[in-house]
Amino acid sequence: MIIVSDLLAANLHEVFGNRDAATRRAAIERTYTEDVVFTDPEGVAHGRDALEEKARQLLENVPPTFAFTEEGRRYAGPETGALAWSFGPSGEPVARGIDIITVRDGKIATLVTIFAA
Repeated sequence: MIIVSDLLAANLHEVFGNRDAATRRAAIERTYTEDVVFTDPEGVAHGRDALEEKARQLLENVPPTFAFTEEGRRYAGPETGALAWSFGPSGEPVARGIDIITVRDGKIATLVTIFAA
């Protein structure tokens, strides 16, 4: 049984925090619906390929010392969840945000990322 809390962690660590293209793609296939919609301040990405491209571009444009860290608890209901995170070198984040997901058929159907002001 897929747990919303596990999907939040997979999204952050196995996809957006994963620099290995092959294992990142495998995580995308098992974590998101085919028609996933990802929204962040830069725009909207539709589908697994577009989401993969967003993760790839993010990780290619930052130093290898940058990593995602969970900040606080994972919040999860039956079909929704939220997770606060920071991104940057250990102990020196350059960005903070919150991921909010909705789940359909055991996979993430929508992902909204909000950056801290």
